[in-house]
Amino acid sequence: MLISGMLFKSQTISSSISNLKLNFKSFVNPKFFLQINPISSLKVIWRKDQKLDQAIENDKRYKLCARVVKEVLNEPGQVIPLRYLDKRRERLRLNVRVKTFINNNPGLFDTYYDRIRPKSDRIPFLRPSNRLRNFLEEEKRIYNENEELVVFKLCKLLMMSRYKVISVDKLVHVKREFGLPNDFLVKLVPKYSNYFRLTGSPGEGQSFLELVEWNPEFAKSVIEQRAEEESRLTGIRVRPNFSYKLPAGFFLRKEMREWVRDWLELDYISPYEDVSHLDQASREMEKRMVGVFHELLSLSLLKRVPVPILGKFTDEYRFSNVFSSVFTRHSGIFYMSLKGGIQTAVLREAYKDDQLIEKDPLLEIKDKFVELLEEGWQERAELLRLQREQVKKDMEMMALRNEELNEQSCHEER
Repeated sequence: MLISGMLFKSQTISSSISNLKLNFKSFVNPKFFLQINPISSLKVIWRKDQKLDQAIENDKRYKLCARVVKEVLNEPGQVIPLRYLDKRRERLRLNVRVKTFINNNPGLFDTYYDRIRPKSDRIPFLRPSNRLRNFLEEEKRIYNENEELVVFKLCKLLMMSRYKVISVDKLVHVKREFGLPNDFLVKLVPKYSNYFRLTGSPGEGQSFLELVEWNPEFAKSVIEQRAEEESRLTGIRVRPNFSYKLPAGFFLRKEMREWVRDWLELDYISPYEDVSHLDQASREMEKRMVGVFHELLSLSLLKRVPVPILGKFTDEYRFSNVFSSVFTRHSGIFYMSLKGGIQTAVLREAYKDDQLIEKDPLLEIKDKFVELLEEGWQERAELLRLQREQVKKDMEMMALRNEELNEQSCHEER
């Protein structure tokens, strides 16, 4: 049985703005101003959050390794000439030669020599190492154990969409963000035909995934589940609303503080409700849009998603053309990082400093991959240590030998 609440944990709702203690001096200088119209004519200042930026920085090396591994695994036979991979460095955002990358990250690939053509010279090729193949088996196991969770996420992505249908190309593009396996279209869609149906022309790149059955258990957002849980624990009806928490030192002008307080007083609109009757420019529609973003980020593996990826679903989820301003305007709910030159929407409540509070079960895959990387890094560090010790011993032996030669030369002169 699919459990709709498996992702979520009860948290206390904190939506009071007026009692926030602000300390402007502890934040860096503003980077830019954002004019909001017609919903709000107040200026909103973007400010850097170093701890949430660090959360993104922490995954930088892991993501680079994952991109290179994916590139090799997608090749026919999962092998590739080293020089071919070198030519793709710019696309992979790899700032060193592939040979250097392999030396820095041992354990990912084996290097062997083969010919591209029968009479050509033998050149170095790359293929997955035994360690990497073992990790891939672990990845399959984790996906199998969490199959219901994957189906749950896929259903919710479709249920939030306007017509309960999403382009297959878009889903494939975001599969890593939400933890969908590579083979979800060929494995899960046919297996769960009660939920999903493929339509269109797959061979022409115009295929779509359609929701077949609406499951009311899935049509509850994180916000609604949290309110229900708090009502159950306290015996008092709790109104669903966003957890609004500004980081220490964040400055919010009085006018904007009052606007946010009034906006929070609006009734919560579930991302699974039909909102076709709402005006796209209304405050109510913004409340719903914030709810959709909150739900999407909650469903994502790392509780953060690059803004360009969210923008691919503008039509499906009825986002406005300037939807990205939401992340700055509602800075007590979201943070928009500019780390690495990429706008990334981060769900504030999901983090304590630079660490996730509650980890998605599918993040075990990432943990296993990081273990593989760290094992290789430790071996390399040990090898370098032994090499340094050997060099030191060789230098000491050479110095001792030179001293003996000098003594011998002195005796001969006498």
